[in-house]
Amino acid sequence: MRGLSGSGRVPARFNGTSFHEICCAPGGTDLPALSLKRLFQPSSIAVFGGREAQEVVRQCRRMEFSGDIWPVHPNATEVEGYRCYKSVDELPSGPDASFIGVNRLTTVDIVRSLSQINAGGAVCYASGFSEVADGETLNDALLDGAGEMPILGPNCYGVINYLDGALLWPDQHGGRRVDRGVALLTQSSNIGINLTMQSRALPIAYLVALGNQAQTDLAGVLETLVEDDRVTAIGLYIEGFPDIQALAEVMDRARERRLPMVAVKSGVSAQGASITRSHTASMAGSDEAASALFERLGIARVQDLDTLIESLKLLHVHGPLRGNRLCSMSCSGGEASLMADTALGRNVVFPELTPEQYDSVTKTVHELVSVSNPLDYHTFAWNKEEDLFATYSAMLACGFDLSMLVLDFPREDRCNLEAWNPAVNAIIRAVDKTGAATAVVASLPESLPEAVATDLMENGIAPLCGIRQALDAVQATAQIGAAWRRPVGGATLPGPTSPLTQSVESLDEWQAKSELASGGVDVPHGDRVDSAEALEKAAQSLTYPLVLKACDAKLAHKSDAGAVIIDICGIDDLVTAGKTLFARHPRLLVEEMVTDTVCELIVGVRQDPVIGPWMLIGSGGVYAELLADHKVVLLPVQNDDLEQLINSLKINPLLKGYRGSEPGDVSALLAGLQSLARFSLEKRDTLMELEINPLLVRPKGKGVCAVDAVLQYARAS
Repeated sequence: MRGLSGSGRVPARFNGTSFHEICCAPGGTDLPALSLKRLFQPSSIAVFGGREAQEVVRQCRRMEFSGDIWPVHPNATEVEGYRCYKSVDELPSGPDASFIGVNRLTTVDIVRSLSQINAGGAVCYASGFSEVADGETLNDALLDGAGEMPILGPNCYGVINYLDGALLWPDQHGGRRVDRGVALLTQSSNIGINLTMQSRALPIAYLVALGNQAQTDLAGVLETLVEDDRVTAIGLYIEGFPDIQALAEVMDRARERRLPMVAVKSGVSAQGASITRSHTASMAGSDEAASALFERLGIARVQDLDTLIESLKLLHVHGPLRGNRLCSMSCSGGEASLMADTALGRNVVFPELTPEQYDSVTKTVHELVSVSNPLDYHTFAWNKEEDLFATYSAMLACGFDLSMLVLDFPREDRCNLEAWNPAVNAIIRAVDKTGAATAVVASLPESLPEAVATDLMENGIAPLCGIRQALDAVQATAQIGAAWRRPVGGATLPGPTSPLTQSVESLDEWQAKSELASGGVDVPHGDRVDSAEALEKAAQSLTYPLVLKACDAKLAHKSDAGAVIIDICGIDDLVTAGKTLFARHPRLLVEEMVTDTVCELIVGVRQDPVIGPWMLIGSGGVYAELLADHKVVLLPVQNDDLEQLINSLKINPLLKGYRGSEPGDVSALLAGLQSLARFSLEKRDTLMELEINPLLVRPKGKGVCAVDAVLQYARAS
């Protein structure tokens, strides 16, 4: 199993033996160590503790768990009608799953005892381990006691299996038994509870709280869930990434299984939020690196729990969308306008109907209806199922990636829903006829009753709550579809480097450019000088116009400090410029000036302490932060991904030749970025930060040139 984050042991893998063949045998099983299957799909559950353990028993009975339940308490005789055992030694056999709801010291003892009788795994509810100052020693003892037995937590609520009615969960929840559905993994138990309380018809198969991930981490849990064919999609609420390589490997397996994932990530690091002296660190920190990781792995990232739920419903019904081309139907011009307006700024489109499609739809609507996409078909056909069926069928037959019917239902407590039945019946029939991927969207989230949403889902229609949430969900699921169309594999992510006891060495610009040039990055011809005589001598081998600037590793933004003089066209101007700058700076850099620039880019590389090396590419120059036109990609990176990133920048039209101007040398740009990526990976053990601003892109055939650079290394102190 992947994802063993604490013990360092090499885990065995599940060998494919059927669960019931193994788990029904007395005295434990021969299931390989650290498989979570017994823990997640148990035939027997032991509970330890008082109030929390009693709640676990109560919840299992409410969910009609069909296996054995063995309460363990030294003083009780029964719990919720079940015989109570005094200790682990009295249990009939090693339980498949255990919930340990006692204090942290006793937790360690119980885990050790369970491991010795070949138990299948345990949820450790207690807190006070690695998350507190005095807990590391106890955490080590917990891992040692677990041995080859998997544990979830500590500081963890546990796991709910709604497929089999097995709940290792000491609290209320809002879920119900399902035959298939989505799995939810969360680093916040309370967020997990909240998600089960949704009333939007999301079918939940599993809820897993990860806790401290002392032994079993995110990737380890995913590896087990990916192999359950009853799971249709996976939703994540996470704060960090314990093991990048393990996560990448399990995502490859998920893609083989066609199992999509969508995530909310919180917890932007202090490093990413702090403002440092370079542009790169102020524009992108660990949070943007996390987004780049999600994109690399094919996980759609969304910003809130609403969109997480809607995305999972869409994935549960239709899987990843093949594209972002949509149609919308509503009986109101207001709803049609809202749909079109909300699409702005999102990667979704409502294409115009072709003449053939226009004619087909026109035949089904009233003569006063103006046919378009989004379509306002008015209320002429309201309550007329056959007329609605004809219009819906015509639109669904147009071949869009998703067809949406905007339909808000009345309040159930004050109104009658019968007048909405013709529209519901008509869209169900239209889906049956055309097979088109379809969603019913309520403009207000509360305007889609759960019973109606469940009925729609059972008929192959995704019920989506809220126009904004629906379009965000479409964008997310289409992003997964696009990721799955890319070739599997690619360069392995190296992950983070081991931290050094660091002292920081900042190179001056001349030193930084010399390093970059050795790595194949083009820089201007020039020299570093410390006197007027040396300046004049250096200029003899250079071609005017020239640039003269201060050369000081401590001076981050030379333009702001008035330490750059450009357009020096002769020796007299050079001497004058030298006097000006030497009066304030002991060392200068003189270079040939690049005059045929198509556009300016900023390129930065940093080492994320969790994710590893990443590169920022965006609009550069003095307005880099103001324009905020940049993207982040993880290293190493393939040319196709680099090209796609560049095409997504607002500055890209300049590279293509804006309004008849010369296009930029995109081939040289890609080659230069790859040289910079290789250089950064070769230096990754010590490289702290690299920034080129600007990287000048010249006309096609002329190349690119790094005209300013910042480079920092970590040195062992």
